[in-house]
Amino acid sequence: MKLPFDHITTPRLVLRPPEAGDWDAFRDFLMDSPRAEFVGGGPGSDNTRRTVWRAFGHAVGHWVLKDYGPFILVDKSNSQPIGWVGPWCPEGWPEPEIAWSIWSDAHEGKGFAHEAAVAALDWAYTNTDIQSFVSYVDRDNAPSAALAKRLGCVIDADAPRFEDEDDSYDVWRHPAPDTDGNPEAYA
Repeated sequence: MKLPFDHITTPRLVLRPPEAGDWDAFRDFLMDSPRAEFVGGGPGSDNTRRTVWRAFGHAVGHWVLKDYGPFILVDKSNSQPIGWVGPWCPEGWPEPEIAWSIWSDAHEGKGFAHEAAVAALDWAYTNTDIQSFVSYVDRDNAPSAALAKRLGCVIDADAPRFEDEDDSYDVWRHPAPDTDGNPEAYA
């Protein structure tokens, strides 16, 4: 089954809801890739096929329950899934988030995450009632912090935080829609 939600096309990517064919790449990322360190996965994590399957189902279910969720990034050049980006706010999240992950080193540093995040954020502001997004970025995750800056985000020290987590992350606030990034842009 394919979820009947929007697909977004950018110059190099198609952004679409998760599909069954994305499972292998998603599983490999969360179970085997050191890149998954900042999202609770990778070598040395407690992830099993079962827990990763639940995480995959969580992403699919988010679309069904909320009419939005993380988009899978599909590289137009080879039709392969290379990551995900998009709005989500699972139960217990302090605020709606724009989340992102690039699943392989081969796609890191090529602007895919930025290209996708700009498109997903525009889609989210246009297609949801949410008017303020944050991104939760581990302080040791320099590439994600750089992307947040490139997207025009600022650290919001007053933002609500997860109750059950340590303080090893920053909350990056995205500019509100139709703003130029001045301080009043951060609702």
